[in-house]
Amino acid sequence: MSGPAAPPSVAPVPAVPTNALVEYLLRLGDDRLVLGHRVSEWCGHGPILEEDIALSNVSLDLLGQATMLLRLAGDAEGRGRNEDALAYFREVVEFRNCQLVELPKGDFAFTIARQFLFDVYAVVMLDALTGSIHGELAAIAAKSLKEAKYHVRHSGEWMLRLGDGTDESHRRVQKAIDDLWRFTGELFAPDDVDRAMQAAGIGPDLAALRPTWESLVRDVVSRATLTIPNDLPRVASTRGGRTGSHTEYLGHMLAEMQIIARSHPGATW
Repeated sequence: MSGPAAPPSVAPVPAVPTNALVEYLLRLGDDRLVLGHRVSEWCGHGPILEEDIALSNVSLDLLGQATMLLRLAGDAEGRGRNEDALAYFREVVEFRNCQLVELPKGDFAFTIARQFLFDVYAVVMLDALTGSIHGELAAIAAKSLKEAKYHVRHSGEWMLRLGDGTDESHRRVQKAIDDLWRFTGELFAPDDVDRAMQAAGIGPDLAALRPTWESLVRDVVSRATLTIPNDLPRVASTRGGRTGSHTEYLGHMLAEMQIIARSHPGATW
């Protein structure tokens, strides 16, 4: 009688600078942590009951993804910080999320437009990360991709409803696109961290993701009878949220998000 099957082998993490890997994982996790918090602000305030529940579920998905990615970042860092410590006990300049996700939730059209732009990015990014040589990251990406595909379907359908709806809904979502578009360049502005991850086979080439993202975005925006600027803004990677340069809004959000944990350090429930 044969013994129990041996556990599947786990590929070793590629030899890359620890700081670069941690920074990369923080960027992925912080995007979802901050956006998840922003979407959660709609809980109890959705335009209809069904949408109130849908947005709450999107928020929970994003926070679940953030939990896994920040836990992985903490493990890679090796300083004993878990996902809660990274979420609640870092200062503003230590966060690595893109500026797009930290902007105030605005009206419903703004939330949907921001969500759609990020959701499309999340799908193309996560799809690429499923092929990462980093086994744990690839597994998280594969699980998260299923959720991201639902998210983009949800936000995309709302883009069509708002854009091709009433004059007021069209005006609001068009204004949201106009206001948000300049923040999208940061999503595709690689720096030394991104290049190191690409060279190691951990992350994708950001520039190569841009055409797919833009094509998908333009298709839905066009069908929604909306327009977007002709050129994708180019942002210097040294001036964006990836390096800790944030808008004033992130500090206000973190003050609210972190107050309980900081008021009662070490508390568990």
